[in-house]
Amino acid sequence: MKYLLLAALVVLTACKEEIAQAPAAAPLNEESLSYFCQMNIAEHGGPKGQIHLAGHPHPLFFAQVRDMVAYLKSPERDAEIVAVYVSDMSVAPSWDQPGDDNWTPAETAIFVVGAGVAGGMGAPEIVPFSNQQGADNFIAEFGGRAMSMEQIPDDAAIGPVDFDLPLETPS
Repeated sequence: MKYLLLAALVVLTACKEEIAQAPAAAPLNEESLSYFCQMNIAEHGGPKGQIHLAGHPHPLFFAQVRDMVAYLKSPERDAEIVAVYVSDMSVAPSWDQPGDDNWTPAETAIFVVGAGVAGGMGAPEIVPFSNQQGADNFIAEFGGRAMSMEQIPDDAAIGPVDFDLPLETPS
């Protein structure tokens, strides 16, 4: 009977660990490097992303939200994702200074796709907002369509980039 109770306690403890809350967003700093290129993302304008993986103490940072979406859509990804955050551009000081700690959960963010704006690495960007008004204001100035994370088409993030296309850099 003792062993049965001990086994039940071990199982309940393991279940409790699985219910743990997602980690909070990590602030950007001088040591925040982009996952794909290992460049300091604070040196590049435009919105950023971060993905927290199970068993990893630090998030993966992305210099462009487009790159983060490409990672999420990648079939080769195998680590469990526990949280995803994006820059909230509705409160960002500017395009060049998207903010160090104004993150919003990606699952509730509104993304502007197809606006013809360049992200921090020069590719077309997917621009996140925490509210519809911020997205609508951006669309009125730069075009594009508002959508949820799940609605972002694969070709908006995956595939070749034509760097000869004229892209704007918001001020």
